[in-house]
Amino acid sequence: MAARSATTRETPPRPAEPLGRMQECHAGVCRGRMVPLLSEMGRLISENNDFGGALDCLLDYMRRDLGMARAMISLHHRESGRIFVHKSLGLTPGEQERGVYSPGEGITGRVVETARTIIVPRIAAEPAFLNRTGSASRQSEGDFSFMCVPILRGRKVLGTISAERRYDDPKLLEKHRDALIVVSYLLAQAVELYLVENVDKVLWRERARFLANQVKERFQPSNIIGASKPMREVYELIRKVAQTRTTLLLLGESGVGKEMVAGALHYGGPNPEGPLVKFNCAALAENLVESELFGHEKGSFTGATELRKGRFEEADGGTIFLDEVGELSPAVQAKLLRVLQERRFVRVGGSGEVEVNIRVIAATNRDLAQMAARGEFRQDLYYRLNVFPILIPPLRERGAADITALAEHFALRYARETEKPITAIAPAALALLTRHDWPGNVRELENVIHRAVILAEGDTIQDIDLPLALQSPAVFGAARPNMPDGRPGPGKPGKLIRPMGLDARMAAIEHEMLVEALRRHQGNTSAAAQTLGLTRRTMGLRMKRFGLTYRQFRPGAAAC
Repeated sequence: MAARSATTRETPPRPAEPLGRMQECHAGVCRGRMVPLLSEMGRLISENNDFGGALDCLLDYMRRDLGMARAMISLHHRESGRIFVHKSLGLTPGEQERGVYSPGEGITGRVVETARTIIVPRIAAEPAFLNRTGSASRQSEGDFSFMCVPILRGRKVLGTISAERRYDDPKLLEKHRDALIVVSYLLAQAVELYLVENVDKVLWRERARFLANQVKERFQPSNIIGASKPMREVYELIRKVAQTRTTLLLLGESGVGKEMVAGALHYGGPNPEGPLVKFNCAALAENLVESELFGHEKGSFTGATELRKGRFEEADGGTIFLDEVGELSPAVQAKLLRVLQERRFVRVGGSGEVEVNIRVIAATNRDLAQMAARGEFRQDLYYRLNVFPILIPPLRERGAADITALAEHFALRYARETEKPITAIAPAALALLTRHDWPGNVRELENVIHRAVILAEGDTIQDIDLPLALQSPAVFGAARPNMPDGRPGPGKPGKLIRPMGLDARMAAIEHEMLVEALRRHQGNTSAAAQTLGLTRRTMGLRMKRFGLTYRQFRPGAAAC
């Protein structure tokens, strides 16, 4: 800790003076003016949870009634040790950003370290005054005094209140110091709550995100997006089976991403440097599938002018992915069974056996068990394929977070491909995306976003850029939309009204403006209403119409 300078005075914490003495006018300062200040600050903190408004009220008092040239409310984040300027008077944004200290560093750091008020009668004569903000660089202000008061909560120093001005009367300096000490007592609990809600939680969220990313890198394949519970279960199965050579059967609806999972299994497997050969069993006519999979000898049929290797030979030393395996004919099913059992097969028109070292991953959107029971699929092949089944969940079961993450991923990908400056998806568009059932799953979402990127103007995808199929459901799910004054809107009770065209788009714009104002003011409905030019009552009615609550926008709440 820096040695104490002869030009500074440290004073221990002292109790607040009785109210009667506070109201005395002494040394040119009317202390009774503190009563309305404390009353207004207490009201803002307790009734409106408006910590920022209370600090603005204090800074205005320090400027108007105490004549301070500059003032700072600094907060101390105990875990990181960082002391930073949270609100200020007379500082530019750049000067405020530079006002960062550690405990014991400079006057502010010493106040935090010792929990004692420090007064510097003359800044120019105090070497411990670091002037890190650079605000006191003018020669004419060298004879300014500086005072710094700790904000204490028990033994914890949560921050400081500091101020600068020129003093000719030492008693006036002390009275101003005493006034700030009284205010610091009022602020202590509010500062602690603010640090927990807005600094600690941010740090916790960053740590949680860091840990989640570590888990993601370990358990989530890099080629798959999504962290919902159903997908985490898929990742866990992939982790367990990837390093084995077990035959796998991927189950799920069309478009859920079975091919991506197959890629994750191959590249996380024992032979990632080997080939990954993909074949859609439903893509070719039945008479061509056998030749395509197993190859053919020269002259084995008309047009076979040379020997051709099939997909199984091409996959030797790696993995073959057979999509839509339920579409194979009985003859091809028999040959596939032998490959699974012996890793050997015979080319079409050939007689010699070909041996391969491959891993087989099959996929289908059909119910192979039912097909086997009906005799439409070989039971012995089904049992061979079904050694380790993995069910890929449909997109509608993965939740809004996965839909949003996928949509943003596709938006950035196609923005790069089309060289468009798109960087975001508007809240109203995201609301439509997350409410859709996605019968075509991830493939449908990708096509929708690709189209939206092409149609979008500017840097944001709007709801108007999405297909009408997504825009047609009732806006925000209200059975009877309310009028702006809160009265039920027109329409038969219980009948779902589906506003289209201008009304739907206006409602979406209104919803987006409400959400943006509430998010900007962290759920403070009064401040949000003022931003939008609404009364608090009208703001409440419109929030009710769209199912919004202030709690959704508090720091640490789940995103709307």
